[in-house]
Amino acid sequence: MTPRTRPPAPVDVDGLVAGVRDGNRALIARAITLVESTRADHQVAAQELLVRLTPFSGSAQRIGISGVPGVGKSTFINTFGSMLTRQGHRVAVLAIDPSSTVSGGSILGDKTRMSTLSYDTNAYIRPSPTSGTLGGVTRATRESIVVVEAAGFDVVIVETVGVGQSETSVAEMVDCFLVLLLARSGDSLQGIKKGVLELADIVAINKADGKHVHEAKLAARELADALHLLQPANADWSPPVLTCSGLDDTGLDDVWAQITSHRETFERTGAMARKRTAQQVRWMWAAVEDQLLGRLKADGQVRAVADQLVEALGEGSTTPTRAAAEILATFDVSRSRPGG
Repeated sequence: MTPRTRPPAPVDVDGLVAGVRDGNRALIARAITLVESTRADHQVAAQELLVRLTPFSGSAQRIGISGVPGVGKSTFINTFGSMLTRQGHRVAVLAIDPSSTVSGGSILGDKTRMSTLSYDTNAYIRPSPTSGTLGGVTRATRESIVVVEAAGFDVVIVETVGVGQSETSVAEMVDCFLVLLLARSGDSLQGIKKGVLELADIVAINKADGKHVHEAKLAARELADALHLLQPANADWSPPVLTCSGLDDTGLDDVWAQITSHRETFERTGAMARKRTAQQVRWMWAAVEDQLLGRLKADGQVRAVADQLVEALGEGSTTPTRAAAEILATFDVSRSRPGG
C-alpha cells in the first residue's frame, strides 16, 4: 500500500504579517524565504503577504553598493552600517551571494565578514543566493526590500556581487547607487568600468588608509575630472567622488552626508517619485517575464519539442533562433487548445 503524502501546510500569512510588523527576526526571515520560494502555493501566499505589507514600506533609504572583488565591500558595509545604527537608524543588508553554476551552492559568508553588524540588534543581514539569475541579483530582492521596510528598517543596503549585469539590476531597484573603487600605485584606479560609473550616484575610493591615503586622494581628483566628461543621469545631481576607509572608519560620515543630500535633492525636484514609479513598472515587466518563462518551461509539449531541438542543435540541423521560434510556436498552440 502506497503511503499517503501529506498536503503541504497552509502558510500563516496573518502570523507573518504580524511578526514582520513586530520586528520578529525569525518571522522576517521566514517571510523572505517565502517570497524567494518558487513553489506555486508559496508564490500565491507571498503575493498576499506583500499586498498587506506594502502600505508599511517605501519610506526607507534604499542604497545599492557595488565594487569589484577585493574592494572591501563587506568591511565597508560592516563599519558604515554600525555608524548608522549608532545614529539611531535601523539597517537591513540584503547581500547577494554568488551561486555555483555547477552545484547551485552559495557562499553565504556575509554574516562572518560583517561580524560587528551581525550582532547589532538594530541591524538585520540577509544573505541570498543568486541562483543563476540574470545579473547575479536574486529574483526576490525587490520583495525582500518590502519585507524589511515593513519591519521598520529605515536604511536598506543591497550589496551586489560586482560582476556582469548585477550593477544595472541593483541600480534599478534602489534610490542611491554607491560605487566603491580601489586606488593603488601603478594603475591609479583598478576595476573601473565606464558603464558602472554612468550608473553611479556617488563614487568612493575605499581603503584610503595608511600609505594609500595620498594615492587615494590623487585618484579621486583624477576620477572627478573624468566624470565631468560623462553626461550625468540627472541634471540636478553630479556624482561626487570621495575617499574613505571601512577599515579605519574614516570618511564614512561624508559618504552618508552625500547619500542624504542626494535624497533631499531628488525629493525636492520630484525625481524621487518618478524614479520609484519607473522602478515599479520595471518590476512589473520583470515579473511578467519571470512568470511567462516559468509557464513555458512547465508546458509538457514545449518540453518534448525542446528535447528534440537540443538534439538538432547538437547535429547542426537548426539554429538557436529557429529553435526558439519553434518553442514559442509550440507554446502558442498548446495554450490555444481547450484546457491549455
